[in-house]
Amino acid sequence: MIRLLLILTASFCFALQSAGAEKRIAISFDDIPRHTGGFFTPDERAIKLIAALADAGVEQAGFFVTTGNLDKEAGQGGEDRIRAYVAAGHVLGNHTKTHPWLWKTAVEDYVAEIDEVEKWLKGRPGYRPWFRFPYLDEGRRDLDKRDAVRKALSERGLINAYITIDNYDWHIDRLASQAAKQGKVMDMDALRDLYVETMIDTSNFYDDIAVQTIGRSPAHVLLLHETDIAALFIDDLVRELIADGWQIITMDEAYKDPIARTEPDTWFLGSGRVAALAHIKGSTPRELVYERTDEDVLSRLFAERVLKEKWNDKK
Repeated sequence: MIRLLLILTASFCFALQSAGAEKRIAISFDDIPRHTGGFFTPDERAIKLIAALADAGVEQAGFFVTTGNLDKEAGQGGEDRIRAYVAAGHVLGNHTKTHPWLWKTAVEDYVAEIDEVEKWLKGRPGYRPWFRFPYLDEGRRDLDKRDAVRKALSERGLINAYITIDNYDWHIDRLASQAAKQGKVMDMDALRDLYVETMIDTSNFYDDIAVQTIGRSPAHVLLLHETDIAALFIDDLVRELIADGWQIITMDEAYKDPIARTEPDTWFLGSGRVAALAHIKGSTPRELVYERTDEDVLSRLFAERVLKEKWNDKK
């Protein structure tokens, strides 16, 4: 009888603990300063994005800088925008100078790009010793290249600024920006809903994989880009994440999670750390990629829901 009571008590406590567990998520933006979109100038976008993050109660997001973009036309005033992000409480990381694919680039050239951005970043307010691989490309199947860059990062005191939630937010933005430039009529409420639901469904997809793989919901890191669509709808996204049971945390908190202390020994790294850990445990790549991480799928949904057009899959 006593043994049964102990079992029941333990089960009840576990159930309470599980029920009270929160999904946690930090927000990050790549490719800073990014090219002009279809709705705002780069300055307008930054102002709106800062205001929307503040309105949604996001204390700290991460902005990963590609310094070569500062030399482009859309990068004019980019340093001021970067300073404005930091002044609003956000932090900066390294995203290479020219955003190259590692698998296409010699290790020494790739590391030189990292070093150049480090020189630009160090000493600036908001700097963090974080490096994020462009395209999440760690060399694809070239494990020697992967390990060489990992070694270079370690020697420089940099951590892999991994993400756990991969998505194609940039493609939704591209579709919307193209439609805006073409003067097409868009249902902006439908665009918001498409963006928000895609981000939330993708977040839950990778959280489910995490629970199945490591037995818990880790501190997640959402990959976004400095896009017009983020400036338009990041506040809506954050509010819906919270309504869905997510707690918004800082990037500093996220990278204290235990999964930050391991580099998965696999070639399958382009869908984020949770997917990589699941791949090691036997899941196939097909199982680890959310269905909307596909340009054709998003293009069809955008055409049907936002433009109210019939989708032709031969486009």
